[in-house]
Amino acid sequence: MPQLDPDQINVILATDCGSTTTKAILIEKIDGEYRQTYRGEAPTTVEEPAADVTVGVTNAVAEIGELAGRKLLDENGQIIRPANGNVGCDIYISTSSAGGGLQMLVAGVVREMTAASAKRAALGAGAIVMDTLAANDKRKPFEQIQRIRELRPDMILLAGGTDGGTRKHIVQLAELIAPAKPQPRFGEKYRMPVIYAGNTEAWELVQETFDDDVELSQTENVRPTLDVENLGPARDKIHDLFLEHVMAHAPGYDKLISWTDAPIMPTPGAVGNILREIAERENINAVGVDIGGATTDVFSVFEGTFNRTVSANLGMSYSISNVCAEATMENILRWVHLEMNERELRNRVKNKMIRPTTIPQTLEALVFEQAVAREALRLAYLQHKEFATTLKGVQQQRTVGDLFVQDSSGASIVNNMTLDLLVASGGVLSHAPRMEQTAAMLIDAFEPEGFTTLAKDSIFMMPHLGVLAQVHSQAALEVFERDCLIYLGTCVAVAGRPKAEKPAFKYKITGDVQAEGTVMAGQLQHFPLTANQKATVRIEPVRGLDCGNGRGRPIEKQVRGGTVGLILDGRGRPLHVGGETGASSAEVRSWVESLQLFESTASGMEKG
Repeated sequence: MPQLDPDQINVILATDCGSTTTKAILIEKIDGEYRQTYRGEAPTTVEEPAADVTVGVTNAVAEIGELAGRKLLDENGQIIRPANGNVGCDIYISTSSAGGGLQMLVAGVVREMTAASAKRAALGAGAIVMDTLAANDKRKPFEQIQRIRELRPDMILLAGGTDGGTRKHIVQLAELIAPAKPQPRFGEKYRMPVIYAGNTEAWELVQETFDDDVELSQTENVRPTLDVENLGPARDKIHDLFLEHVMAHAPGYDKLISWTDAPIMPTPGAVGNILREIAERENINAVGVDIGGATTDVFSVFEGTFNRTVSANLGMSYSISNVCAEATMENILRWVHLEMNERELRNRVKNKMIRPTTIPQTLEALVFEQAVAREALRLAYLQHKEFATTLKGVQQQRTVGDLFVQDSSGASIVNNMTLDLLVASGGVLSHAPRMEQTAAMLIDAFEPEGFTTLAKDSIFMMPHLGVLAQVHSQAALEVFERDCLIYLGTCVAVAGRPKAEKPAFKYKITGDVQAEGTVMAGQLQHFPLTANQKATVRIEPVRGLDCGNGRGRPIEKQVRGGTVGLILDGRGRPLHVGGETGASSAEVRSWVESLQLFESTASGMEKG
């Protein structure tokens, strides 16, 4: 692809081809600044009768052209470039998760070590990991071979052994995969891509194990030594093969690839990309979440380390029954401040599964849906914390034997006290009737500590900006900051368990908003603070509670306002709600009232 000069890019067209909808946005340089100006969408057309993804792309682009008064398509339906006056655009870029996205099988010698590293590489590239094979995963060889035959992944990532280490185990793993003759998801003539990212000295033996039924390629070892993880080359290789193989075989993608000015990225990979860019540029720790109908993706960047997890069974429509089973109805109902009939709720859950596009029509339905969302998000974040760890068995002084012990999980690198930015996206969060509801769901599910900025993705343009960051990072960051993020405000919370009916902390707010007082244990206080206002908050926690500067020590920071403002949280961490010893439903009701969660919503909806 030709090298693009960022200074010559004034009009950018970007699409995200989702499994159901293709979303297009237009970004223009206005008065020296990049702004997102128009958006359009159309149904994705990967399946029959069109069976050509570019039809949906052309429809979405045509809608933007009409809205913008800009001719983007020529008579043959091709995107016009470069821009000239109000005709054409300078670059066209795209992401895609259509056709089920990128599905991978991952294999490594030791489940807790090389297999975990390989899984992190695959997830970081935006893949759905269908299964993880390992020499110690408790399945017999015939069961593993049967599993490989059942699955039809887009590609396989094989890792194992440190460079220069033993070759026997990785070759045994290759000998397990080769005779299983894994079949790819698309195309009979298509050979299954297998990426080898293990011990470099075993490469020749691995090559001898596989025949021409697979397309074998090598990249750098994901775990060259026990204490080093090297995921970048494997992630890049996955992206390359995703384009060459998976995309090339999906209907119409060969045409789409020829249209774009930068490689097409899997949608989750692009979302992770923009979060990484922003964390690096601002030097902050960030967490992003995207909750969908079937899955929930969590992305994090802590101290420069990026992680992504997909909770494939936690979602708000297709997977809602699973959320109820995993979280239990008792845990969901602890967030509900209204009287509800449990049998009626179970019917509501089943209705949501069979009619996934329905949205709540009553206040009860909305309250219940947001309670389910809290539990789905909490469970997804819990899974993410367990996955995003320091390298197993490396940080502490341990014997080699300890490395193979089941509980040899490294410490999670996710630290809520050092979390600076929490970004929400996905229907239940982005489209909540009131922004206060989005903020409350984030605070209750993620339990941020200390000072944390809360934001949401306005129209889900993070995928578009992630692929734009590869071409023009300045434009991507400007649009991310000005048009993509809607800042909700700041949450200030103490870690530790405050004593009931006693103070949790004193506060003093100075600047555009002024106030001082005490937040009691179990209390929430809300202060309006707009995005344009500035304020400094001083917190003096009681002994035993920490707000980021040590137990009982005062801390002062400047905070960011937004559509919700400033929330002071005296409930302590971890949050203890429901059950015999947790917060009662009366306390939950007081939180709802403090944040005015359903004030205007109640009047606009039926009660019942």
